Formats: sequence, structure tokens, C-alpha cells
Amino acid sequence: MSATRKRSDCPISCSLDIWGDKWSLLIIRDLMFAKERTYGDFLKSKEGIATNILAARLQTLEENGLIEKLDHPDSKAKVLYKLTRKGIDLLPIIVEINVWAEKYYTIPEERKAMMKQVKKNKAEYIETRIKELTSR
Repeated sequence: MSATRKRSDCPISCSLDIWGDKWSLLIIRDLMFAKERTYGDFLKSKEGIATNILAARLQTLEENGLIEKLDHPDSKAKVLYKLTRKGIDLLPIIVEINVWAEKYYTIPEERKAMMKQVKKNKAEYIETRIKELTSR
């Protein structure tokens, strides 16, 4: 595993070195709110990530222990990507980003149902989602 080069010892800076680019949290988002995903699944996302960028981000996330590759049950040519516990532990951050975004932007309909649950009981929502993600 190659180490990510740190700009400083600041916890925010160290974290951003791993997942603070334009694409990594979107990959993590997709893995949190969908089941395992293939490379092709990521390429189909609305945001339109380029294949070379996707490959680099997946490699960085894997090298830093946030995601793992699994054998695809239906194809030897494909792999499935899945969050590790370290990746799953980003769920509270993803939830807070959604809370902030809902306050300032119009959010998609599919996200509104999630936000309704979050507003009802954020801690319970996070605990339930973490259990779901770790049981996959």
C-alpha cells in the first residue's frame, strides 16, 4: 500500500489528502447509497467522471483502506467495489454534507426521503445505515 503524502499533520488536511478531491466523496456516496458497484456503474453516474480519473480515485481509496475489491459473482472480467469499515465511518460526514446542502440548495427527490429520516433522528439514522453497510 502506498502512503498518501501528507501536507501537514492537521487532521482536516490529512483527511482531505485522501478523499478531498472533486470525485472521491462521490464514489463513497455511491457505495453508501447503492450496493456494491462495478467500474462501469461509476462511469454511468450523472456527474460524468472520466475513466482515467475514476481509476486513479479508486486506486487511492483502495490504497488508503476506504474501499476494497471483491470478485464479481457473474464475471471474472469485473470486480465489485465495497466500502471497508474505514469508508463506512465517513457516513456521518456524508450525512452532515447533505444537511448543509439541503439548507442552501434544492436537493433531488430521492434524497428528500433520506433527509426526512435524518431530521427525525440523525443518530438513529446513522446507526441504522452503518449496520446495513457493515452487514453487506
